[in-house]
Amino acid sequence: MNKKEAAFWQKFLSQTTIKNPQFGKAWSFGGTNELADELAKLVLNSTKTATASAKVEYEWENEVLPKAKHHYDMLLDGSGNPVAVLMTTKVYMTKFCEVTPEHAYKEGEGDLSLKYWKQVHYDFWQTLFKDIYNKEVDIIDMEVVCEEFEVIYK
Repeated sequence: MNKKEAAFWQKFLSQTTIKNPQFGKAWSFGGTNELADELAKLVLNSTKTATASAKVEYEWENEVLPKAKHHYDMLLDGSGNPVAVLMTTKVYMTKFCEVTPEHAYKEGEGDLSLKYWKQVHYDFWQTLFKDIYNKEVDIIDMEVVCEEFEVIYK
């Protein structure tokens, strides 16, 4: 945790009634600073209350899958500034091809449609897998980790 993150966390701790909140991670959405800013704004105005990630990335990175109500994460903007503390309220897995219109709507992006969600996420993961991991994945049948969250502090 850097100085900005530590200061934000301390301010959160001083203003919360939550007993012993466990810090998870500090992170931002998206693959670019611009996208991180855009998505952080959607979270702050309560349009974005869900996210999705590729299960295979957790395996490749040896990371533990998220759990609901387990810890509190710090959301960063594209410049790495803390903007909110989030708590994951629901986690479930489904195939990419079975993501629901409800989940797409909760992600709060574009026109909120499942069609938009699928196109944007397909393109994002296809580029990520090719450019970062140098791997090919059948995205259509890939397991997706769907999370719903709430802003606890901003």
